[in-house]
Amino acid sequence: MNGSSLRSLPSAAPTGPPSLLRDRNFVLLSWARTVSVLGNGFARVALSFAVLGLPGTTPGELSLVLACQALPQLLFVLVGGVIADRVPRVRLLAAAELTGAAAYAGLAAMTLTGHAPVAALAGLATVAGLATALFAPAMTAVVPEIVPAGRLTEANAVLRMGMNTAMLLGLALSGVVVSLVGAGWALAINALSFLAGAGLIAGIRIRTPRPPRTGGGSGWSDMRDGWREFASRQWLWVVVLQYTFVVAAVSAETGVLGPLMSGHGPGGARAWSTVVAAQAVGTIAGAALAARLRPRRPMLVAVLATFPAAAPMLLLGLHAPLWQTVAAAFLAGVSGDVFGVLWATTLQREVPAAALSRVSSYDWFGSLAFAPVGLYAAGPLAAAAGADVALLACADVVVLATAAALLAPGVRRLGAGRGGG
Repeated sequence: MNGSSLRSLPSAAPTGPPSLLRDRNFVLLSWARTVSVLGNGFARVALSFAVLGLPGTTPGELSLVLACQALPQLLFVLVGGVIADRVPRVRLLAAAELTGAAAYAGLAAMTLTGHAPVAALAGLATVAGLATALFAPAMTAVVPEIVPAGRLTEANAVLRMGMNTAMLLGLALSGVVVSLVGAGWALAINALSFLAGAGLIAGIRIRTPRPPRTGGGSGWSDMRDGWREFASRQWLWVVVLQYTFVVAAVSAETGVLGPLMSGHGPGGARAWSTVVAAQAVGTIAGAALAARLRPRRPMLVAVLATFPAAAPMLLLGLHAPLWQTVAAAFLAGVSGDVFGVLWATTLQREVPAAALSRVSSYDWFGSLAFAPVGLYAAGPLAAAAGADVALLACADVVVLATAAALLAPGVRRLGAGRGGG
């Protein structure tokens, strides 16, 4: 939720303190994320073209390499949460960035030299996935170590604006770079971006130490303690369960059904690219909007903001004109980042700092759990019933899961002086 989640938020924008952009630690973190995400935009395109460009490589081998990158993010994110609650998080972020840099440097070198056994590519892709599993839970928890509690919403919004802009720019430039100089050099750019990110993060100095972690048990006991923190908050586990289904539906739409539906239409790939670009631009606008929001009931607003995610699926399934689908995709991007900022801020305010990375890891794990199912089921469902019917089914999943989340009192009542139960 990829997501990433209150006591009552301030009812007015904070006044008095200097801009976050004058805070050295926050500026370093913001630039580190922007630079790394820019590089990742290159990697999303370059890795596939790098593998397919090798002599004799099959689509099945490409699937293997991509699966080796994706699965560790799901399987080891809980371990990443335990580690991030045990060690200084800034150091872990820097180490994860260096690990990613090494993995992509190796992938770039093999691609450029042409000596790239599939087993070696899969191994390095696994290392890259492990780096993400270590990074994600620590990133959620390091923000409140740097930013005052009253400015978390603003900080999360600024971070997301930078990352969304960088991803959009990276995706736009990646095809140009791959076509001009090759996928190997694009992967090398990603490795350099991770290296730069590690250097920027290494410059962060935490002024207020994190509260000491209680207990000194094993990793398993730490994981169980994290689960108790997670399960004790109704609003938290309900929304993660909601997004288990929402992310599966969105993955099916963006990964399979949207391209399939657009490919059979008059606009083809260009039409689908327009839809994707509109949603990406919407995420930037959504983060800017979220920076100004101070809802009394943040989870209620965040869950309501999920409904527009169904609109592009519905319009694609109904064969609506392209401009309507593009407008709906933009709206979905706006509302998606409103959810993301409110969710991250709520997590950071409501969950004790000593357990925040472990709780965040359960958020990541739950939200991504069904994403592979959505991807794998989309193709057979489209073949059996048609891509339009499958898209309408995805829209139903988003609407039903979101409506069910609104039934939970903890979701509706969190904030406005109430507890987080």
